[in-house]
Parts: sequence; structure tokens; C-alpha cells
Amino acid sequence: MSGLIHPSAIIDKDAVIGANVSVGPGAIIGPRCFVGDGCVIAAHAVLEEYVRLGTEVTIGIGTILGGLPQDLKFKGEETWVEVGDRTVIRDYSTVNRGTSQSFKTTVGSDCYLMTYVHLAHDCHVGNGVIISNGTQLAGHVTIEDKAILSGLIAVHQFGKIGRYAFIGGMARVNKDVPPYVKAVGNPIKLYGLNSIGLARNGFTPEVIHELKKAYRLFFRSELNIAQALEQARAELSMSPEVKAFVDFVDDSQRGIVI
Repeated sequence: MSGLIHPSAIIDKDAVIGANVSVGPGAIIGPRCFVGDGCVIAAHAVLEEYVRLGTEVTIGIGTILGGLPQDLKFKGEETWVEVGDRTVIRDYSTVNRGTSQSFKTTVGSDCYLMTYVHLAHDCHVGNGVIISNGTQLAGHVTIEDKAILSGLIAVHQFGKIGRYAFIGGMARVNKDVPPYVKAVGNPIKLYGLNSIGLARNGFTPEVIHELKKAYRLFFRSELNIAQALEQARAELSMSPEVKAFVDFVDDSQRGIVI
């Protein structure tokens, strides 16, 4: 182990610390924690236990990872928090361990979680996700790759937000949000395809055009969801992106925001 470990930091003898790790003043790294090479643990951050960080992860001041799940059904099982490479979790955020439902709470690689974000037990956040200040995820929430959540959003338990979706600030997400769309409000509503975000991420005009056709079929026609699913599979070109859109709607358990 090499790097800058402040003398006031507390590191449990059972923690495993990689090379070139920086640990700030008053930080605590508890038992059964694994910190990858090049990580930065800021002052007064806490890794309680059963936390696994990838390489070059940054944990902000006062952030707490690996706290017990806030779930009355939890009986002390061995459950984890896992964070992928190069992810940043900023100041005073909290990420709780999983329960026996999935045994872990996960954050992917290259994510950016801003100040005061909370991830409850069994949340699963994909790669490249951005979650802005003060956003709160209840238990069992899934956020797919490259989604962006603005500030002060509340996501209901078991909710799901699709890849490349954009959620506007202060939204109450009580149903599933399909991939590639924009949504905002309380009650939350869809506001079209996330065309700018898709173009910035290299989606071709042809793919965006096909996704717009799918969006109009599901959310701007007179068809109900079941009818739209049947027509989509019969008439739309099933590119990987359109298929992901259609499958997401078909698989939804909580219902779809419209």
C-alpha cells in the first residue's frame, strides 16, 4: 500500500487498500472493505463495512458507504455496496448495503453522484449515470446506463429509469421512465424524446428518427399500451435501440409514465 494516508484516518486491519490510495483526515475504512488502486477517500468519509470500490473512485467529504439498509426485513445478512471504476460520489451522500433481495447495492463505472444523493438498499445504477444534488432513490430502484437525473428528484421504490433518459429537477418518479425520453414534474409527465442527449452521445439521425416513431406510437397515438406493443412489433424496424425501448415498456412492473 502506498499513497497519502492521513495519520488521523482509521483503517480496520481487515480492510484491503490498493496502491496509491489517498485517505483524508478523520476518514474511516471499516472491516471487509476493498479499496482499489488510485482511489481518493476525502476527509471524514466512512466506508462502514462490506464495501468494494473499483480503481480511481473518488469519495467526497462526509459520504457514508455501506451503512445498514433501512429495511425492517433485514436480518443482518452479508450484503454489499459495490462501486465501479472512476466513479465520483460527492460530499455527504449515502449508499446503503443491499438486502437478501439482491445482496448488494451497485453503482457502475464512470458515474457522477453529486452532493447529498441517497441510494437505498438494492439500488442498481448503471454506467455513466449522472445524479444531481439532493436526489433520493428508494429501495430496489434501477437506473440504466447514461441516464441523467437532475436535482431534488424522488424515485419510488422498485422504480426503473431507462438508458439515456433525462429526468428534470424536482420530479416525483412514481412509475417507470422509458429509455431515451425526457420526463419532469409532479405528477411526472413525458416531454418527448431526449434528442439532444442522444445526438451528443453519437446516436445517428436515422436511429433518432426510428425512436421518435416508436415514441409517437406509444405516447402520441390513440392506442393503449397493449395495442401499441402489438403494432410496434409488426410495423417498426427493430433496431437494437427500438427493441430496447419496446422491451422496456413490455417488461414494466410499475407502469409507464406517459
